[in-house]
Amino acid sequence: MSLDQNSALRIAQVLNEALPYIQCFTGKTIVVKFGGNAMIDEQLQNSFARDIILMKLVGMNPVVVHGGGPQIGQLLEKLNIESRFVDGMRVTDSETMDVVEMVLGGTVNKQIVNLINKNGGRAVGVTGKDGLLIKARKLARKNENAGLHASEIIDIGQVGEVEKVNIDVIDMLIHSDFIPVIAPIGVDSNGVSYNINADLVAGKIAERLRAEKLMLLTNVAGLQDKEGKVLTGLSTSQVEGLIKDGTIYGGMLPKITCALDAVQASVISAHIIDGRVPHAILLEIFTNRGVGTLITNNEV
Repeated sequence: MSLDQNSALRIAQVLNEALPYIQCFTGKTIVVKFGGNAMIDEQLQNSFARDIILMKLVGMNPVVVHGGGPQIGQLLEKLNIESRFVDGMRVTDSETMDVVEMVLGGTVNKQIVNLINKNGGRAVGVTGKDGLLIKARKLARKNENAGLHASEIIDIGQVGEVEKVNIDVIDMLIHSDFIPVIAPIGVDSNGVSYNINADLVAGKIAERLRAEKLMLLTNVAGLQDKEGKVLTGLSTSQVEGLIKDGTIYGGMLPKITCALDAVQASVISAHIIDGRVPHAILLEIFTNRGVGTLITNNEV
């Protein structure tokens, strides 16, 4: 069935608007953190996969990093293993770490790889342990004790932070025309595994790859001001100001800090985008308006 003229013109306009962005970002690396609603809604899953595949087909190098907190929680509950959190981080003993590796490195990672492959892409799943991709160290948490005028160290188990990223594995996959899908598990020099926040892993990988963009999918429309209005283009200095005046707080603070660190290091821009919107990635990359908050070093 042929298109009517108006429909054909709309398609042509969309492609015409996308062309300069395709030309600008061909050959560039874009790190995408996949999480939130986009991971559990079937329509959003497929739109995400097709976005990633299209990016690859037009010459970009997408790298996917994923989370899986809800899935970990569900399996722990089935196994009657208690979940405890400190400052939003899951306390991870050796038993919990076994479940984390099973869910992130096995179930969730392979589901995402299969999702991309069945939509026509070529994805390969790895964890940070493969090829020593992510060298980790234990994350130390301190609690200020006002009475003792000292800091108390809180042990949250095998929760880690990124010490070093070895990008040889990612480079090998990218240059072999595959899409890397990375589970945020690291390993230290003694072979001990660590559960690491996926936003943090995505940010550090983006820094090490000197990526064009770091894109963090969320369950909100973007960074909002105190009146609830989405802030679109922000400089790093403006973001620092929003942190100081309390506009950015709570659960959004670690995500914004991750984006800020990446841009202040070597990443050209970071994007906090609404993963509840179908094809959010394409809309953010290939259109003038986008669907979230853009952070760059440029003063706006």
